[in-house]
Amino acid sequence: MNSTPEETEDLSIYSTRRQRRIRITAWVVIIALILVGGGSTVLAVLLS
Repeated sequence: MNSTPEETEDLSIYSTRRQRRIRITAWVVIIALILVGGGSTVLAVLLS
């Protein structure tokens, strides 16, 4: 696969943004689960 340095740079920016979005989404889900009522189960999983 031939990619120019510009394309590689664009992909790395996209990858960084994607990783950040995934991390934020994961934390939102964890916090929502704790608040909704599965708190003890989620904490047990996180701390085990």
